[in-house]
Amino acid sequence: MGKIKNAFIGVILVCAAVKTVAQTNPIPALIEKNGRHALLVDGKPFLILGGQVHNSSGWPAMLPQVWQYAAAMHLNTLEIPLYWEQVEPQPNKFNFSLIDTLLTQARQHQVRLVLLWFGTWKNGSNHYMPGWMKQDAVKYPNITGPAGKEVDSPSPHSKATLDADINAFTAVMHYLKQADQQHTVIMVQVENEPGSWGAVRDYSAKAQKLFEADVPAGLLKPSVLKALSIPGNAKGTWKSVFGDRADEYFQAWWIARFIDQVAAAGKAEYPLPLYVNVALRDPLTNPPATRYESGGATDNVIPIWKVAAPHIDLLAPDIYLEGSERVQKVIDLYTRADNALFVPEAGFTTENARYFYDVLAHGGIGFSPFGIDDNGESYSGDEKAERLATYAREYEAAKPMMPQLAQWAFEGKIKAVVEHEDHAGQIIKFDAWDAIISFGTGPGNALKTNQLLLGKAMMIALAENKFVLIGSHCHLTFKPTGSNAGKPWQYLKVEEGTYLNGEFKPLRILNGDETDWGGPGTGAKTTVLQISLVVR
Repeated sequence: MGKIKNAFIGVILVCAAVKTVAQTNPIPALIEKNGRHALLVDGKPFLILGGQVHNSSGWPAMLPQVWQYAAAMHLNTLEIPLYWEQVEPQPNKFNFSLIDTLLTQARQHQVRLVLLWFGTWKNGSNHYMPGWMKQDAVKYPNITGPAGKEVDSPSPHSKATLDADINAFTAVMHYLKQADQQHTVIMVQVENEPGSWGAVRDYSAKAQKLFEADVPAGLLKPSVLKALSIPGNAKGTWKSVFGDRADEYFQAWWIARFIDQVAAAGKAEYPLPLYVNVALRDPLTNPPATRYESGGATDNVIPIWKVAAPHIDLLAPDIYLEGSERVQKVIDLYTRADNALFVPEAGFTTENARYFYDVLAHGGIGFSPFGIDDNGESYSGDEKAERLATYAREYEAAKPMMPQLAQWAFEGKIKAVVEHEDHAGQIIKFDAWDAIISFGTGPGNALKTNQLLLGKAMMIALAENKFVLIGSHCHLTFKPTGSNAGKPWQYLKVEEGTYLNGEFKPLRILNGDETDWGGPGTGAKTTVLQISLVVR
């Protein structure tokens, strides 16, 4: 009896210890409050200051230069592929050495990881499937195009492919749970830009039979139909319910259902936040699905994905579109009460850095340019160096104040403007003030227009008359509004500084030439200002 009692007490103590560890080192999680979202890491809001490597840069021999550029960018999170063909080179024989390498080196460099599962889909194709699957096209088929020819894209209707992906992804998540109790990995991307090019959907006999059947009841919810501009009592076949968009909606439903089953199995092993990234369509023109990757979570099928893939925590837009109106429309569309905003890929250009501000102002959880490393080639040239430096300046300023930025984004306190193609000034409105932002460099009374679209500013109201400004290539002044409208005012204090351990640390007080000629300004270097105003 004594041995049994002692063993029972031992079990209680072990359980208590496990609970204590879980409380002090909680698993990363996405939370939502009043339609706003936060990514919690170590139990606190976390902002991904990210960078993604090239597709073939996740191998151990490539990592030294990857970490070199990660350090130069001051990023806190690296997005890096995990290749199915490497993880499962033979059926049910798994190799997790790459995971071990990534975890060890990320911890050494004090960087978090987002793993990208290159599984069934990679940019619409199956090129990262293991060789033993590629050699059996009958068991693991691609889709059939409308003319009866095979298309270079995996079929979402193949149970054998689904079972194999579930088996591999489950093994990955099971291993990750055991190997990463420090939670170095904070999120996982399931597949990569799923969908199909060259055919809107699968036209195989199996797919055609499903297409000619009734639409699944789960998709006929009134709220979903309303979001798709379909009458709430619609029912019947895909064509009868969805008309000209039936092929694309059918493809989206079945790809989302496939990926949801993979995600659900992985989460059952280790419930990290999971997301799917999206190859976008033009959000302003509503083009036909023949002009973009069909079946992915493009803006017009987000309602379908939300009901078909409940185990996917968020749908994340990859921003390679051009034009500020177009990009900002994408950011608006993926900012939803049921979808945390995250940009896992953006074209690695100097001008795209400004959208980091837009993402924060929309309550986003992170931003990441694609291809930060040299991909095995010499990373030289003024243009490449300037791209790296542009993001480095933003992340260097943001990194020490990351906890504050993440919390402010979650609370909806960040407001931002970015320079548009017309270079025109913009206004950020607060309760008692308009902050008037002009884009350019030089003194405010002789502002020179930026040659590229580099101007950006974000502001946070700390009190009615006190603000934080973060920006570059811009100037600002203020106009009193509301009850203060028309009253004279002046700067009480303008401080340039940085954040350290949650507190603003001033480097200098700006006055005279730095504030009198058109207001405080920022140059190419990202600047943090704390501004206090007074109405006289």
